[in-house]
Amino acid sequence: MTKRLIFILPALIFVVLVGFFVWGLQEGRDPSIVPSAMIEKPIPEFDFPGEPLLERDGFSDKSMQNGKVIVVNFFASWCIPCRAEHALLTQLVEEEGITLWGINHRDKTEDAKEFLDRLGNPYERIGIDSGRGVVKWGVYGLPETLVVDREGRIRYHHRGPLVRAIIERDLLPVIRALD
Repeated sequence: MTKRLIFILPALIFVVLVGFFVWGLQEGRDPSIVPSAMIEKPIPEFDFPGEPLLERDGFSDKSMQNGKVIVVNFFASWCIPCRAEHALLTQLVEEEGITLWGINHRDKTEDAKEFLDRLGNPYERIGIDSGRGVVKWGVYGLPETLVVDREGRIRYHHRGPLVRAIIERDLLPVIRALD
């Protein structure tokens, strides 16, 4: 019996793990979706300094409470998915007229400047985050995009790079509903 169990147990564990893997890959199940605890909550207290080299003012929780709907994008020059979504962010600003503020996370200023000089700078303001900002905002990685309503509450949070389908299906309807 013990010898039989030694052979059956690893096979049983393998079958269970394969079952979880297949369940996780089912259609309609997006493993990148992690619910945000920040939805419907006020923005945290923060003060992201600006950087003259980036030619944009920083911002704080106080400056965000200005009666505007603001899209906030956490990015960095070293982040490959940030580069991939950058053209879409630029299009959103140009075509939809959204207010986009960026938070440059743990990046060298020179690298961020070169990134924005080469790809264009769609951000109205850019704050510099040395590391604590992501924790306060509930950000797990880069890029991440949030929508803040006129009263300073977080109304939408997308983890990962934005793609056209997500923008059309999720982001723009939230922005339009709040405008």
